[in-house]
Amino acid sequence: MAELLTLENATNLIMLCFLQAVLGFDNLLYISIESQRAPVAQQKNVRTWGIIIAVALRVILLFTMIQLLDALSEPFYILEWEGILTGGVNFATVVFIFGGIFIMYTAVKEIGHMLSMDDLSHDVEGKSAKSATQVVMLIVLMNLIFSFDSVLSAIAITDVFPILAFAIILSGLAMLVLADGVTRFLEKNRMYEVLGLFILLIVGVVLLGEAGQAAVHGVESMGVPHEEAKDLALRVFDREIVPMSKSTFYFSVVVLVAVEIIQSGYRRKLDAERTALQKHS
Repeated sequence: MAELLTLENATNLIMLCFLQAVLGFDNLLYISIESQRAPVAQQKNVRTWGIIIAVALRVILLFTMIQLLDALSEPFYILEWEGILTGGVNFATVVFIFGGIFIMYTAVKEIGHMLSMDDLSHDVEGKSAKSATQVVMLIVLMNLIFSFDSVLSAIAITDVFPILAFAIILSGLAMLVLADGVTRFLEKNRMYEVLGLFILLIVGVVLLGEAGQAAVHGVESMGVPHEEAKDLALRVFDREIVPMSKSTFYFSVVVLVAVEIIQSGYRRKLDAERTALQKHS
């Protein structure tokens, strides 16, 4: 225990907590939106147990990846359709592609559902299309997909398992504290739920971009120089798939939020003017 109490480990823990906070935003947003698909009386329990189970499995995933990092990082298939699709495929590639497509499908489906509803108040009361168990399973599954890149990034900072596990547990506690507040905000401000779904759509694109370089990052973690590893990047029609940077992603989120806030304020102003004109007439 004493060997863990070092300045280096303390610094790494602070960096890991910051990393988990930055990368956990999209995860928390998904949990808040998806939990509303459960029966209303069980939504709080769904969020709580979904996060607890997901954090426990994330710690197990972390331990497994530390033990099997080389096996998971090494490409198990090389795509060689010249001019169409080339590059390496490893475990992370599959996870990111599956997660990206699923999140984009979920976001598009929910946006379409909201547009097709004649009575939004009925939609709020009737969000029980899925059972609590189904929603918990989805939250756990997507939490693991969201956490995959954050776990890989965490291992790059340190390989001390207790420090990594403690950072993950702290991030889970933060999500438990914030999840109810985010959900209540979305319920009271339903226009931001649409905004959240569009952000999730961007998250899906980000995950698909991460898939393009997953094999490259995997073999680089095994000590292979970048010049040798870069040939494993996925290319579609000879165009390399490059992931969106986190700074670009968060800038896009800030712009979307700013536009929504300005539009909401302008809409209220127009409604007030129309109301005033109707009273005068």
